[in-house]
Amino acid sequence: MTLERKIANTFHMDEETWTRHANPWSFWTRFTVLPILILAVWSRTWLGWWSLAPIAIALLWTWINPRIFAKPQSTNHWASKGVLGERVWLNRDTVPVPSHHQQIPNVLNLVSTVGMAFVIWGLVALDNCFALLGCALVYLSKLWFIDRMVWLYEDMRHTHPQYQSWLY
Repeated sequence: MTLERKIANTFHMDEETWTRHANPWSFWTRFTVLPILILAVWSRTWLGWWSLAPIAIALLWTWINPRIFAKPQSTNHWASKGVLGERVWLNRDTVPVPSHHQQIPNVLNLVSTVGMAFVIWGLVALDNCFALLGCALVYLSKLWFIDRMVWLYEDMRHTHPQYQSWLY
């Protein structure tokens, strides 16, 4: 089982949730999660223990975001195909992906992880430069990753009947 599938299982991403997450509104509003979480954690400086409330709200938003939007009328959008590509990527242990798609997503996930380390350090040290640098690394690598997932989906959509059914 891929790490990505374990993470998806942790978030209880079933077929219906993935379909809703392919809605471009879900995709784009997902980018609000990190700034909201950063602000919530940073709020400890002025809210003290009460900052746990905005932190809980931020975590709830992380979980609820892929669920609150309707199934998209069409998945023929860059954002939707990025989500579909993520599904192909997490399924790569069952349906192998072409070799030219195997390394870059891992490198981009590593860059994103380094970015999150900067964010965490920035939050611990209350250093907004580290937090912003980390946030920039996370977003740049995530957007590049999604672009790679669109490419992966386009390359793989005709290789598996389930993948074909996702595009409408």
